[in-house]
Amino acid sequence: MGHKVETIAYPIVRVEQAAFKDTYGGDEGVVLCESYLLKPVGVDSDTVIVFMHPVGAGAYLPMVRGLAKAGHHVIYCNSHYRADFALIMEKVVLDLGACIRDAKQRLGYSKVVLAGWSGGGSLSLFYQSQAEHPTLTETPAGDPPDLTAADLIPADGIMLLAAHPSRHCTLTLSLDPAVRDESNPDDRDPAFDLYGPDAPQPPYDREWLERYRAAQVARNRRITAWVKAKLAELRASGRDNEEFAFVVHGTMADPAALDGTIDPNDREVGVSFLGDPRVVNNGPVGLARFCTLRSWLSQWSLDDANGDGPRAAATISIPAPEPLLPGRRQPGHLQQRRQHLSAPVRVGPLRRHRPRGQGTALHRRGDPLLPRRRPAPEARRGRGHHHPLAHRPRFRLAGHGFRIGFSN
Repeated sequence: MGHKVETIAYPIVRVEQAAFKDTYGGDEGVVLCESYLLKPVGVDSDTVIVFMHPVGAGAYLPMVRGLAKAGHHVIYCNSHYRADFALIMEKVVLDLGACIRDAKQRLGYSKVVLAGWSGGGSLSLFYQSQAEHPTLTETPAGDPPDLTAADLIPADGIMLLAAHPSRHCTLTLSLDPAVRDESNPDDRDPAFDLYGPDAPQPPYDREWLERYRAAQVARNRRITAWVKAKLAELRASGRDNEEFAFVVHGTMADPAALDGTIDPNDREVGVSFLGDPRVVNNGPVGLARFCTLRSWLSQWSLDDANGDGPRAAATISIPAPEPLLPGRRQPGHLQQRRQHLSAPVRVGPLRRHRPRGQGTALHRRGDPLLPRRRPAPEARRGRGHHHPLAHRPRFRLAGHGFRIGFSN
């Protein structure tokens, strides 16, 4: 049955120095984040688990209440963004920082464990990296905030729960490379038209797949080049604080959705997390469907976005699962700089690990598309030692004997 859970809703308010508003409503210069504290009745703790996703509305995830019913104090804090069309990742870092500060200073928790679910995984790693070693003085567009002046409080541990490496990597792997003209998505290159009448049939030829991946990277970079040129045009005309909204068509065209031999696991082939990928590709709800110039650079630009999970993980020192595991083989820039994070985590009281023999594509041997790699030298810390994340398959949350089991 578990513990009875008390849910306390409360706001977190912070002051923001910005030249213009990028969310609807509210006073200019004031940011409000809706937050929920879930406490097991009759259980005290000095540790709280904190969830945040770049886009809010996850407080009713089963795992959030499940952790509380298992005896853990949990906070789900929404970022101040309700949609991602104008979202700035560096500002979401400040939202998470405000939540952690409130949890420690007002609520009195001595330890905070970040729970990085889905896009919250790279956000949590990005936050911790900047809290431990702040380096960013501006966004990729050259705007505030300055994270080196934010006085971010580091968390004490991180869990990664079904996390992906980054928003920009996830989008690029799903970009439709057949789109030749961003203003006319019907102008398509038949060589890469995954859903066209002459499309190759799965399992896809691996040489074709490499060309497809390279074309996805090239499209991301074409959009980025246009975004930077448009932003420079606005600034050159004295319109420094103006924005320009645009639509990105074709954002659900990952061949892995149709070919179960790519990153093989027990997923249902032909279905994406938003439904039929053919429909979602140009549907009203999709990755990066509606963007602004600055939000593209901060969230979706493969070369400019800062919220990169594996890169951030290489700089942190707190207990966390190993995120620098070999994943889907990716061409060029993706292969060099973007590796998939660990597979979904199994969580539960005491000890719950993945059943024997049910590893993921991240750990299978013999697949030529899944080479096993050691972390790059820059991904290790200290002299002559492996990265501190590398050999932490589990850690205990203070005060509860609760272990988080990871595949390794």
